[in-house]
Amino acid sequence: MKKKGLIDLTTGRPLTQIIIFAIPLVGGTLFQQLYNFVDTLIVGRMIGIDALAAVGTYYPLSFLILGFIQGSCVGFSIPLARSIGNKNDNDIYSFLINAIWVCILMMIIMTPMMILFSSNLLVLLHTPNNIFSMASIFSIISFSGIPANIAYNYSANVLRSFGDSKHPFYFLIISLVINVILDLILIGPLNMGIAGAAVATVISEAVSAMLNIGWILKKFHIKKFSENSFSLTHISEICLIGIPMGLEYSISAIGAIVMQDAINQLGTASIAAQSAGDKIRQLFTLPMESVGMAMATYTAQNYGAKKINRIKEGIKSGLLIQLVYSIVAFFIVALSKNSLISLVLGRKDGTVFSKANEYLIIISLFFIVHGSLMIFRNVIQGLGRSLYAIFSGFGELIGRSIGGMLALTSLGYTAICYSNQLAWSISLIYCFIITLILFKTDKSLMVVGKKTK
Repeated sequence: MKKKGLIDLTTGRPLTQIIIFAIPLVGGTLFQQLYNFVDTLIVGRMIGIDALAAVGTYYPLSFLILGFIQGSCVGFSIPLARSIGNKNDNDIYSFLINAIWVCILMMIIMTPMMILFSSNLLVLLHTPNNIFSMASIFSIISFSGIPANIAYNYSANVLRSFGDSKHPFYFLIISLVINVILDLILIGPLNMGIAGAAVATVISEAVSAMLNIGWILKKFHIKKFSENSFSLTHISEICLIGIPMGLEYSISAIGAIVMQDAINQLGTASIAAQSAGDKIRQLFTLPMESVGMAMATYTAQNYGAKKINRIKEGIKSGLLIQLVYSIVAFFIVALSKNSLISLVLGRKDGTVFSKANEYLIIISLFFIVHGSLMIFRNVIQGLGRSLYAIFSGFGELIGRSIGGMLALTSLGYTAICYSNQLAWSISLIYCFIITLILFKTDKSLMVVGKKTK
């Protein structure tokens, strides 16, 4: 099924096609992180350091639950992308609609569960008493937006599976502008404090989800939905790929929770410093994850089209993109870190500033490790081998857990600064080995693809 304006990733030069497809994804990530950065700035400046620490405490819970949603939704779209590469219209629409049923079930189960248990999880994280109330309010409101988050992630991945990475980007920009405006209004004149920041995020996610869904309904024939309304076979395949990918994110997030527990025991200054430093870090590393998302779709389409040689060429192209980006990002961080930290914290001195500076200096040296991990992990996922990918999450769990435990020794905060890098390194080694094994032993990956055009 060929639609005007959609990118066919099974033809053309791999490097060019990946870059063209990834640019809107990277742009969307940068805008998302720009919003997160502005949101952090607004919270830190307008509410205070304690509020910034409260948002930082929520992050590992967000990573655990929203990461599961993001990973699952990417996985739900893999069979769809494979069917698009294989030009199988019946499977395309069946996978599309049956994944919606799975998403609705996720909304029904996860939303009330997280609203009820978010405060208990904050207690388990040893959240300091002076920020517990703010962290609880922020978490409860944020988790009430789970339906909007699921709807956004799945609808965006549907469009990307069809080769449309532009419209999710356009709609994300619109929602982020709305988010910033609502932040300023709800935190400022309406004086809603940290609750206003959470409400603004939920509303903006709902807007972006509705825009994505509206475009899908406009682009594709509604009649097809009724013809392929329910299929246990398709639902099984969707879940077998999507749920393990979600679990991979969540297993990795458990390591982040262990690390956050250690940070919380180091005090509010360490919480605020790591929160500020990591928000800035994400501004530079999440574009690498967007390139990884592009690789998952690229791999899935070419696997469906049985163009295995093309997948191998795509891996080389993806690694080249990540290497160049990592070098550029490192120098930008080195030159701008002091200004970025002071922008978030509102000052250029003090313990919090010094700790945030240390965090950024150390982590920026390992950007290429993170970028390479995103390539190999997403290739495994794009091949539909989600069960293998789960164990890369254990690699991150082990790395962050070790960092968290070492932080409670004499190493203290310095161990926190190395935790993510250790997690990335362990997972990268695993994903690299699994990728080599798959291409050497899996019969479906030994098919010689057509020569790349």
